[in-house]
Order: sequence, then structure tokens, then C-alpha cells
Amino acid sequence: MAIACGIVGLPNVGKSTLFNALTSNQAEASNYPFCTIDPNVGIVNVPDPRLKKLSIINQTDKEIPAMVEFVDIAGLVKGASKGEGLGNQFLGNIRACDAVAHVVRCFRDDNVIHVHGDVNPLHDIGIIDTELILKDVETVEKRIDTLQKKIRANDKEAKEDAEILEQLRNHLNNGNTARSFERDERGAAAIKECYLLTDKPVMYIANTDEDGVKNGNQYINDVKAHAEKEHALVVVICAKIEAEIAQLDDEDRELFLSDLGMEEPGLDRVIREGYNLLGLQTYFTAGKKECRAWTVKKGATAPQAAGVIHTDFEKGFIRAEVMKYADWERLGSEQAVKDAGLYKIEGKEYIVHDGDIMYFRFNV
Repeated sequence: MAIACGIVGLPNVGKSTLFNALTSNQAEASNYPFCTIDPNVGIVNVPDPRLKKLSIINQTDKEIPAMVEFVDIAGLVKGASKGEGLGNQFLGNIRACDAVAHVVRCFRDDNVIHVHGDVNPLHDIGIIDTELILKDVETVEKRIDTLQKKIRANDKEAKEDAEILEQLRNHLNNGNTARSFERDERGAAAIKECYLLTDKPVMYIANTDEDGVKNGNQYINDVKAHAEKEHALVVVICAKIEAEIAQLDDEDRELFLSDLGMEEPGLDRVIREGYNLLGLQTYFTAGKKECRAWTVKKGATAPQAAGVIHTDFEKGFIRAEVMKYADWERLGSEQAVKDAGLYKIEGKEYIVHDGDIMYFRFNV
């Protein structure tokens, strides 16, 4: 699925180090601004212990995880909305993404320069938000101007859209993001046409040092307090440590994590939360030949889920045979699920849930 989460932030906050660890790619990561110019794109496996257990029980020959796309976007600077620091190119890269992972520096290190001279997470967040908001104001104003011709022709819908967008412009001019603007269904449709940068879902990645991961610090607390106001998520990681963990084999990784008091790499949570932020969920197909995690949007119907496997499955959809992963795990087998009356036959209206184990019947 062509759905991507963009990694953004100021220069030298650890974006490329994080991206390298996520993808095990070697995107250039150096101690100077604009090290990343063209966006690096990586397809990442979504960690899911459910798939592993299905594979073991089914003694499957092949295990295929769900995947999510991350894009490492170059560091934004003050003035980006006016083209400073290659700003227009970077803003265009953000616009092409569906959600935003905002990396914020929450550590001091005299060997890694800060683009503004001092570590201040809230100031950094403010710079990024301001530049994106300014660009969104420009976008909204252009859209309002475009609607004027229709308004002069007495187009009532255009007039309604313009009124909504004027309210949104005022909201943005007061320093607020578009995603915090309340809207009804009509307003949502009008705003969607603008493809606004600050209307995308966001999570904050607090990049700290080893002590910060173990014990927290005031920088992290500041980011969490800010995110709480936005109803956004914060994931705390040390990108430097995550990069080291990514290079280890399974046995050494477990020992390293144990020494750090971590149950799993922080990156696993970044990936899962990025997947969730994009509005994605997983259903499974399981058998001897293959166990696979399939990705669908939340709210997808059974035929749409079938179409992810093959378009013919959706076109000729007859029914879906469905059991919940939780039932399968609790009862121990497909037959036990059937015996308990929890194996369901579902039609075209069925809404897929995360963790469904599905088999499709179709005819083309």
C-alpha cells in the first residue's frame, strides 16, 4: 500500500540515525545541516508476535509480515515556508506523506551541534509547527481565491466552503494547527481538498541519551506535556542505541536489551505506532504453505480486504470465513474455535478487525 509516514524535525536531531536503524539502510547521517537533501524511503517490517505464533503452530513454510513505509525528510529550518534552506522541496516531501513522525532532540551533547545553539524541545517543535502553519495559511488563501469565481456565479457550496476556510485561516493565523480545528462532515470535505501539512496525524519521537531512556529527563517531560495538549503520542528512544541494536544478531540483541532493562527495541514501538498513526491494521491468512500479515485501512470491508490479496478476490467475493486471533490463541486451534461456535461466515458488509484470521471464497 502506498501509504507513508514522514520523519521530520530540525537538522541534527537524529532523524537519519533513526531511519538507518529502522530500515538497516545507511542513509547519510553527519554532523551538519542538510545532510539529507533527497528523501530516503524505506519499507519496514511491522513487528507482530501474533504472526510468529501462527507460523509455529501451523508449521508454515513461509512467514510474511506486514510492512510500512517511512520517509526520511531533510531537516526543516526557520523560513522554510518562504523557501529558506531548500524549504519548498522539503515541504513538498511532507505533503506527499500521510502521517508525520516528528523527531525532537531531548539530549545534550557538545559533540553534536544544535542548529539554534541550545537544546530546547518546545522551541524546536514551535519552529517546525510555525513553518508548516505558514505554508498552510498560504494554501488556504489560494483555495479561497480559487473559490471566488464560483461564488460570483452564485455557487452556494463554494460559498459554504469559503466560509469554512476563512474560519480555518483565522485558526491557523492564531498559531494553531489544522488538525486542532473542529469540523463537521461538511467542513471535513472542504478542508480535505487543501491537503494541509498540519492536518496530518502526528506522533513525537523524543530522541534522548541512554540515561534519558532509563530515567527520563525534563526535555522528555516537556515534549509529553505538549503532546498531551494535542492528544498526540510520544515514543522515547535513543536513536544511537537503536542503531547499535539494529546491527546485532538475535542472541546478542537479547543480551544487550536485557542489560538496558528493555523488553524490546524502542524502534519496534515506533514502527507499530507509525502503522497505527497511518490508520492501518492487520489481518492474517494462515496455513502450512504460508502465514501472512496483510495490511488494510481501519474500517475496510471484507471484500476490500480480499482485494489486497488479489483484485479478483474482491470482484468475485462470495464470503469470508473469520475467526479472531484472540479466540484462536485462547482455544489453541481452528477446530476448537469452530467447536466453540466462534468461527463465523461473513458477507460483503463485514468490517474487518485487527487480528482477524480470514479465508475468502470467491468466484470469477
